[in-house]
Order: sequence, then C-alpha cells, then structure tokens
Amino acid sequence: MFRTVVIPFLNILILISLLLYIIPPSIISNYLGEGSGVLGFLTAAVVGSIALIPGFISYPIAASLIQQGASYTVVATFMTTLMMVGIVTLPLEIKYFGKTVAVSRNALNFVAAIIIGLVVGMIL
Repeated sequence: MFRTVVIPFLNILILISLLLYIIPPSIISNYLGEGSGVLGFLTAAVVGSIALIPGFISYPIAASLIQQGASYTVVATFMTTLMMVGIVTLPLEIKYFGKTVAVSRNALNFVAAIIIGLVVGMIL
C-alpha cells in the first residue's frame, strides 16, 4: 500500500517544485500579491486545491511565496488548501474511503480553508 501512495505523491511534489521554479517571482507577485484582491484569493484557493501536500513541504513553499511578494491572506488560503484539499489525489481517496467521504472531506476542507484565509487577512 505504501508504494501505491508514494509514487503518485512524489510525482505531484516534483511537478509543484518545477512549477514554482519556472514561474518568475513577478508573475507570482502579480497574481498573488497585495493588489491581487479577490482574484488572487480565489486563484490561491483553486491552485492550492489541486494537490494534497504535507506541511513540511508547504511551509517552505509558503515562505518562498511571501518572499516573492504574495500577501499573507493569499498564502494562508493557498497553504490551507494545499494541505487539506486534493483534487489530483481524489481518485485515490475515493478508492480507499469511498466517494461520499472523499468528496465531503474535500468540499468541507475547501470551505474551511477559505474561512481560515479570511480570518488571517483580518488579523494581519
């Protein structure tokens, strides 16, 4: 079982790392920076929802996004969806947990991630 989970997981990590390396900081700042507004917030939520990644990977990604000009609200939303929602991993979740549980978990976590991002935005 470990092998069936690790291989897709490593592929996702490699893909995310390559994308962050290829995308210039100016584009990240443009789409996820302070002036990005609601569009940046929604972009972070949707992009973060693509892959389910653990905290030890998402924290360094968040630090690099902040250094490149992304706002705390957007990064909090991105990090939370990154760690709690996974569209790419949904078929794997459905296989092990069933469709109802997997879809419900992802939907509820997406809503929670948006709330968390908004709260961080109000605090910071």
